[in-house]
Amino acid sequence: MNNLRTIVLCYALFCLGNVLFAQHEVVNPSNVLSFEEFLGYVKKYHPIMKQADITLSSGEANLLKARGGFDPKIEVDYNRKKFKGTEYYDVFNTVFKVPTWYGIEFKANYENNTGYYLDPSLTVPEDGLYSAGVSFSLAQGLLIDERMATLKKAKFFRSQTEAERHLQINDLLFQASKAYFNWLQAVTEQQIYESFLINAKERQDAIGRSVETGDKAEIDFTEAKITFQNRQLGLEAANLMVRKASLELSNYLWINDIPMEVQDGILPMLPSVETLQTSLLIEDLENNTDFLDTHPKVMSLDAKIGELGVDKFLKTNKLLPKLDLQYNFLTQDADRLDSFNTANYKAYVNFSMPLFLRKERGDLRLTKLKLQDAKLDRMNAVLKIKNKAEAIQAEISSLETQNELIKNIVSDYETMVKAEERKFELGESSLFLVNSREQKLIDAQIKENNLITKRLEAIAKLYNSLGLSI
Repeated sequence: MNNLRTIVLCYALFCLGNVLFAQHEVVNPSNVLSFEEFLGYVKKYHPIMKQADITLSSGEANLLKARGGFDPKIEVDYNRKKFKGTEYYDVFNTVFKVPTWYGIEFKANYENNTGYYLDPSLTVPEDGLYSAGVSFSLAQGLLIDERMATLKKAKFFRSQTEAERHLQINDLLFQASKAYFNWLQAVTEQQIYESFLINAKERQDAIGRSVETGDKAEIDFTEAKITFQNRQLGLEAANLMVRKASLELSNYLWINDIPMEVQDGILPMLPSVETLQTSLLIEDLENNTDFLDTHPKVMSLDAKIGELGVDKFLKTNKLLPKLDLQYNFLTQDADRLDSFNTANYKAYVNFSMPLFLRKERGDLRLTKLKLQDAKLDRMNAVLKIKNKAEAIQAEISSLETQNELIKNIVSDYETMVKAEERKFELGESSLFLVNSREQKLIDAQIKENNLITKRLEAIAKLYNSLGLSI
């Protein structure tokens, strides 16, 4: 964390003097960018982290919108007509509605109507007429209606967006980890070639001096020169790999919406397995059997199944006939509660039902098919996730064994090279054998580097398959 604070401070000072530049370089006084530190930058500053929060916010906004269907509502309706001095009608009607669950709606109403040509059914007392009542459905719409279904589906949609957020973050950290490991592999390979290039250069110079004194033949110098040039060629290819890997790594380095670039002198650090597990939230590589129910992909499919379940319930409810009732108590004196009685009322009944229900039955059948498809999709996803995690765990176990074996092989090759060099110094060996032994050592070290990277990537793949995220 001290390194992180130092980097942020250096960055701030650097920006003050270079406000016109769009890119800056990561400044690290220790010349090392550790995996934990790199992943800390990604988690805190990368734009996709903010996009993931936007995804979650859209679910919250959708839920807020659905809840708006149950907000109380005031309606005012005013109509007036006057022509050639005659007031045809003056109609004023205001309603306060309180919708509730299960399709029940409470209403309070005031109307005051006058006019020479007023519809007799709109005639009210001089001070207006008050009413209070309730409207509800006894068949279709009683247990669920469009408004209730929208709210229920919005809750599932919120769960789905939360799962999608976890998947976005999971994939981001996985790709960032792979970029770091590729950078680590490229830098390590570069260091291998640099080390052996020095050996080849020293050997070439020594043989050149021996040729001048007549101790060695000219052909030995040519062979040493070819070896040196091959090592230069290998180093140049490694330099290109490092440059490309560092640029790929820079895609994940941001600070305050400003893209960063890894400075040439910055080096990676090989993370331990324990550090990698801690950074990627993997506590136990051997016991990951309880993750399926909480896997974001499975949770997203569960939310989809839940939404389709609500649709199925709604479509089933639409097979029922419509039977809407409304009853209102009437009074001209709203200050007295006892003035509301059953003697004065206004009632409304509406009944309708399609004879064949073909549209409703078709909608229900389609929804059932979608629900069946979603359940099969979930079953398939669970199996694939489980098998993928088990395969990666087997890969990690195998790579651990391979890493131990290649470590011993490299050690043995180092012994062989030292022995061959000693024999060459004593005149009992040839430059060809020394170069051959050394080339095999280079190949073994590069293979060891590849296996180390594969093991790290396998652990990151396990993190990705388990669907973990911050």
